[in-house]
Amino acid sequence: MRTYLLAVAAGLACTGAMAGDILNLGDAAPKLAVSKFVKGEKVEGFEPGKTYVVEFWATWCGPCRASIPHLTELAHKYKDKGVRFIGVDVWERDLSKVEPFLKEMGDKMDYSVALDDVADPSNPSAGKMATGWMEAAGENGIPTAFVIRDGKVAWIGHPMSMDEPLAKITAGDWDAKAKAPERLAAKAKEKKMMEVQAKVYGPLRKKDFKAGLAAIKEVTASDPELAGAFDDVKLMCLNQVGEADEAAALAGKMLEANKDNAMALNGLAWTIVDPDLKQDVDPRLARVALDAARKANDLTGDKDMAVLDTLACAEYRAGNAEAAVAAEEKALKALEAAVKEKAKDHPYYKQFTGRIELFRKSGKKAEAK
Repeated sequence: MRTYLLAVAAGLACTGAMAGDILNLGDAAPKLAVSKFVKGEKVEGFEPGKTYVVEFWATWCGPCRASIPHLTELAHKYKDKGVRFIGVDVWERDLSKVEPFLKEMGDKMDYSVALDDVADPSNPSAGKMATGWMEAAGENGIPTAFVIRDGKVAWIGHPMSMDEPLAKITAGDWDAKAKAPERLAAKAKEKKMMEVQAKVYGPLRKKDFKAGLAAIKEVTASDPELAGAFDDVKLMCLNQVGEADEAAALAGKMLEANKDNAMALNGLAWTIVDPDLKQDVDPRLARVALDAARKANDLTGDKDMAVLDTLACAEYRAGNAEAAVAAEEKALKALEAAVKEKAKDHPYYKQFTGRIELFRKSGKKAEAK
């Protein structure tokens, strides 16, 4: 369900423009090259002395949907100061979904909305806004917002982090050029990390855990700052190649370091008990997984479906079939409470019910011995 192999594609994502060549703070804003406006007032270009927020989104992007109401709040807040907000739909896989999306959002998306100018609908990443803004700035994910002041780029980042910069920009208390080197350094670091991730995750796409482990050791040896960045993946590889002693030592260290972090503990446990990976787990690792999963469950109040699912798998790996069934049933109830009548159509439903059946059968076999 949450195996690292499913996240490999993210590790191999496009790195965008070279860090030294990117569109940066203080640079002249690119042309607003949209195909048409589908909501709100049309914006022809950036007028001198005025402030604009150009935010990139898509109908399929969950975080975009979550950030839209906040953008509307900011649009209302800064309306009297003449700040114009423009939502630009990019990387859209199906343009027919845009209109229904806008209708669904209604007043929650109360600002101008435009579509990228895309010559070939089958290749939305080649749109003029996608390439001239996002790719040019080295931005690989949405939602991403650009604040334009007096025709120049003043700020680039996630719209949920825009409140403080926008307040300072509109107040005239913002030096974009002075902040440009900091962003350039951050993008260079990001680019380096993505190159490292490609080196590490490349072998893992082929389930070559030995090569993946070698890559992790190589990159962490050459850059001490990365020493702990790949602990979770390193643990998975150690477990898969049978390096039980080193895996147990690393798992113990991770358990102690993350003892108050529910999501980190859940990730640690899942790395060990993931049903899609190695089935034979060293008893020491199984114990760490169980301790981590139980602690994560305590921290989340015995109600997080993902944590409960991990706990169930950890109990099962530890030989506690009855406890595994109980935890998985709670995970199923949490799912049903979250999505109600749509639960049976949810991909987790089949996983949860399948595990309940497996754990029950395992318990009956143990009783028969």
